[in-house]
Amino acid sequence: MKKFLTVLKFELDNYFKSKSFIISTILLCILSAGIMFAPRVVDAFKSDSDEEEEEKEIDPDDIVHYGICGDVDLIDLDALQDYFYGSEFKVYDSVEAMKADINDSDDSLEAGYEIVSLKEYNYYVYNKSMFDDSASPFSEYMIMLNKMNYCIENGLNVEEFIEVETTQITANENILGKDSTNNYWYCYILVIVIFMLIIMYGMQVASSVTNEKSNRSIEILVTSTSTTAVLFGKVFASVITSIFQVGLIGLSLLGSYQINKDYWGGGIAMFLDIPTDVLITFAVFGIGGFILYAFLYGALGALVSKIEDLNKTAGTAQMIIMIVYFVVLINLANVDGIIIKVCSFLPISSYSAMFARVAMGNVAMWEIVLSAVILYASVILVGILGGKIFRNSTLRYGNPIKLSNALKSLKKSK
Repeated sequence: MKKFLTVLKFELDNYFKSKSFIISTILLCILSAGIMFAPRVVDAFKSDSDEEEEEKEIDPDDIVHYGICGDVDLIDLDALQDYFYGSEFKVYDSVEAMKADINDSDDSLEAGYEIVSLKEYNYYVYNKSMFDDSASPFSEYMIMLNKMNYCIENGLNVEEFIEVETTQITANENILGKDSTNNYWYCYILVIVIFMLIIMYGMQVASSVTNEKSNRSIEILVTSTSTTAVLFGKVFASVITSIFQVGLIGLSLLGSYQINKDYWGGGIAMFLDIPTDVLITFAVFGIGGFILYAFLYGALGALVSKIEDLNKTAGTAQMIIMIVYFVVLINLANVDGIIIKVCSFLPISSYSAMFARVAMGNVAMWEIVLSAVILYASVILVGILGGKIFRNSTLRYGNPIKLSNALKSLKKSK
């Protein structure tokens, strides 16, 4: 234990005395808080003149020009003009004249409408873009005209008819379980967060181990302490620093959001209003999963002697992480399905699958406890196995050692 604490203290000193670590943490905290304060700052600088400017008439250069022809007497041009706010209609005597003005020059008509009847019109446009919706509002206006004519012909009150026709129904939702629609997005974000943490900090552990082998400092370390203590010290130092860094960034983000919640208007509530039980589950399984893969990365880092060989050797762990990442994301919409249920009990995937089930599905307490026990038991086993691989690979230099060969050598040593 004393050797482990010595290594842990040494590794923590390296992290917390690193200028890059301190500066990056501070900058990310400031950036997170700044993003959350942005709407408040914008609102503070918004003057009365800005509000008045918004109410000004549309600039003549911004007016959109349309053409109209055919049986124009069937419609009210003034009402049509009001319906197409910011637009101007020009009446043509013939379709040919209107089509001639619909071209690709700067002063051309945006589009043209030929009125055939109250229930039919022809729409003309030179080049129709993917986002062209000029026909839709005209169709809505024609529908409104038909309703008004129907009311007039049948002696109905137009205002009463429209009021009944546009009656708004109030639906009061009473969710007795989980609201998967709202919970989906923050769950999606948390899956990405834990994936990035494992990739970034796991490679950091592997690089640290490989660097010590490449500069032969490991030869001095093994004479004064055990390789197991070295590996455990590096892994737990990485866990502590990552929790510290991510925790500070998270506190800056969530704290700033709570202060400026009213200025966001609920727009990002689906991402940041995370229930306490989900956060606790995320912490328990996220930390366990991170430690598990950190031990694996540490063992893989010990299999190589040169840093340039690390990516090739670490590909095994990265492949597993990527598969788990995509499987969980694909099945987020069906967290009560058999695939994600199985993943929530596998130690290589429970770190993300279980808290997804807690956030969006129905999970019994015994399932959570059993999954956590399996995960942390696996952490201990992988830690012991990683320590043995680290010990057997410590003084081996040259070409990278395959993980399968390292496991075979462990069996022979027994």
